[in-house]
Amino acid sequence: MPKSASTSNRSALRRNQACLSCRRRKLKCDAARPHCSTCVKQWQALISVPPPVGYAHPTEPQCSYDPIDGLPMTPNVDPMDRIRQLEDQISQLKHQLNEARGVISRPPSPRQSLQNSCPQSTAVRSPTGSSDGTSNLTNTPQGNANGFTDSPDSQRRDSTGSPDTRHSGGSRADTRTEMLAAGWDPDLPHPDTLIHLIDIFFRCDPCGSRMLHRPSLLASMHLHPNDPNFPHPAVLHAICASASRWTSYDINPMPDGTRRDTFAEHHVSKTRAYIDRTMATGRDIFPVVQACILLSWYFYQEGRWVEVWIFAGFQARVAVPLRLNYPGTFSMNGSNTGAYLDPPKDFKELELRRRTWWMTVIFDRIVSVGGWLHAVDERDIGTEFPLRSIDFETGSGIPDNPQHLGTKDVFIRHIPEYTDSCILFLKSVMLFGRVTDYNTRSNLRASAPPSINQNPFNLIGFEQLDRLVALEFLESFPSGYRQFDISPDGSGLDTDLYMAHVVPYAATITLHNSYIDFHNTQSVSAARCVNATRFILSAYFRLSETSLDITRLHPFITICWYLAAVVQIQLCKYFIEIGDTAGETMAWGNINALRFAMITYGSRSPIGIRQEKLLQGLMTEIVRMTSQMHPLQVAVPLYPFSHAGVFPRDAQIVELTGAPLPGNQPFDEMSPTSTMPAGMMNLSTSNPMVSSWARHTSNSPPSMPTAHVQGHVPGIPPAYATRH
Repeated sequence: MPKSASTSNRSALRRNQACLSCRRRKLKCDAARPHCSTCVKQWQALISVPPPVGYAHPTEPQCSYDPIDGLPMTPNVDPMDRIRQLEDQISQLKHQLNEARGVISRPPSPRQSLQNSCPQSTAVRSPTGSSDGTSNLTNTPQGNANGFTDSPDSQRRDSTGSPDTRHSGGSRADTRTEMLAAGWDPDLPHPDTLIHLIDIFFRCDPCGSRMLHRPSLLASMHLHPNDPNFPHPAVLHAICASASRWTSYDINPMPDGTRRDTFAEHHVSKTRAYIDRTMATGRDIFPVVQACILLSWYFYQEGRWVEVWIFAGFQARVAVPLRLNYPGTFSMNGSNTGAYLDPPKDFKELELRRRTWWMTVIFDRIVSVGGWLHAVDERDIGTEFPLRSIDFETGSGIPDNPQHLGTKDVFIRHIPEYTDSCILFLKSVMLFGRVTDYNTRSNLRASAPPSINQNPFNLIGFEQLDRLVALEFLESFPSGYRQFDISPDGSGLDTDLYMAHVVPYAATITLHNSYIDFHNTQSVSAARCVNATRFILSAYFRLSETSLDITRLHPFITICWYLAAVVQIQLCKYFIEIGDTAGETMAWGNINALRFAMITYGSRSPIGIRQEKLLQGLMTEIVRMTSQMHPLQVAVPLYPFSHAGVFPRDAQIVELTGAPLPGNQPFDEMSPTSTMPAGMMNLSTSNPMVSSWARHTSNSPPSMPTAHVQGHVPGIPPAYATRH
């Protein structure tokens, strides 16, 4: 058989042309540059398995050749180290040159080099003032880390989708050359633009911004990129992706709920590249875990559920070997005495680790609300709660928070010196996690699914959990946190406190949904869910009365709105079955109000659009039931996104029409002065079945608190709204 052309035409290697490694091991070599195929294959086989403890795989094949005549042989050093050496030499030479010209007296950072070589930027200004002439950010309104104001002004993007980094003087090529010469990562935006994005991230992002230390991060941005204290590029790329949500003029959600943002996706891909490298080498593991958490929240707001679940499991699994789940985020106890991280060096590093761990746990609890098992069991969390945000930012160095999940009465006892809205939100999410644990474990080995015919209060542990979630937690709030106050001018709101009030009601719906029976006049579960829906609607209407941007709320609010809408759909089904047209109309008004909230939120974060699309499917079933003599007997699913619908195989695209609001004008055409649609008037109880149901449920223990709710939400039976 004749040999292939590639083999016969290949010229034989002369003596000493093979690489040193192949010659030493007497293997065939094709002398490919920079690495021969034999060395590449052996390197790929090596990195395909995890390295032993204390050992790191090489970052590239160990393949070298004899020196070429007339050229010195390159020393056997890491290419990245060599690049850093060359960058340092360039910086030193530039420093000497500038000193000779009398310009500066110390090595410049990229930001300072650009300020020396270019006139003042017209696109972005620095968010922090300093004595060296750096300007303050004056083109955006100021806000605090936990509240929000009107959306900040954003800089324009160029035709590529990236923020415009052009300056009024000097060529763009010269600016880029200055950046690269100063050691700046070419994949990151211009230093001024990046600082602007960091500032927007801390003022607008309601998720990952709680994990990082804003003062030190902004201060470290003025360091040289090769400085060990300069922020890790993975964290900066993740911040750019997150902040892009608030700085775009031309980004609109697509009909399927996705959004096109090439700038954000560029930084997402760069962040994922650092994550992949850390998975292979174990280098820079803690900052990369932080970047992974930031990226997870980005995926959550995008509604990209598969990536959300994968990242949630990955970051929780990685945080455990780092011993972040131990008190003080470090431990030498146990059979495996080693740990990847050294003990925290100071107060700031300790609190950073705490907040990184708790952000991992919060994300795990939030993405598990559909009934998934948690990645880390509550009993395996020994880390104390973080400190107040003000103490973290100011670096007050106060003692550790004495409370942790094992503390007695941790959900109803709030120490004033260690309590703020962020801590209350954390506790509310952990309380929701207990509900998820209870439902998951109760159904895991149950012989039959939960039924509306059974009394859930006869189940072990149900009554205690119900009392804690529906009553005791909210009643225990300190006096300064019992109302989520909106500023007098309607321009500010503590979003963490808002969520701390809403989340327990969403947890109540999750706990009781399987036992709702509106035909049973003594159903406590129905009363609980109706009252929870009432509060969620009331909280939304309070925001709709102001000019506040609801897209600045935590993305978990869309799930809370969805749960409230599910209860309203079941209530609408009940009204259809008893023939109460007025009650059905009012229920549709509430449903459409919640749909409108999701669509508004989806204008910036696609998770809102995706949840509203899921709701359309449920409403289509209710509309179909209205025209039938016998309603469908299937229960309304609480979390439809948690089963096979996420992975359709032969799904056909069907244009779903939103359910109409019977007998009323469209929601978006109503007067802005009215906070409720015209159909959302007080529900009449003239129907004898409704009146009987309301009277009997008023005697069902225990009663629901009313101190947190102001005013009556139409479309809900008054007996349920006031007594439960």
